[in-house]
Amino acid sequence: QVQLVESGGGEVQSGGSLRLSCVASGRTLSTNVMGWVRQVPGKEREFVAAKRYGGGGTYYADNVKGRFTISRDNAKNAVYLQKNNVKPEDTAVYYCEMKPGSGSYRAADYDYWGQGTQVTVSS
Repeated sequence: QVQLVESGGGEVQSGGSLRLSCVASGRTLSTNVMGWVRQVPGKEREFVAAKRYGGGGTYYADNVKGRFTISRDNAKNAVYLQKNNVKPEDTAVYYCEMKPGSGSYRAADYDYWGQGTQVTVSS
């Protein structure tokens, strides 16, 4: 089993910045894709960003390109999401995600999820 633990959520004002962190443990895969999805009540999980192991492909949803940056520290089995110029519509619970193989823009393709961390953007 894989365990993913997120941290770094909270409340931030519109236009501000926030950094999310996620650390993986357990039977982490030697090659994998780690990233983030988000969900608001009553809606499906929405893909945000992902990055493949070893400097491979990086994937962003169109509505976060240019504002969010995903990075990884493979030695720590960690993935980070730097969120700049946040907007009220970025308010959601953010989940760390992981899957083997190649990346995907579909949240449903990811096999492992964390417990989530709430991000609230006030206007």
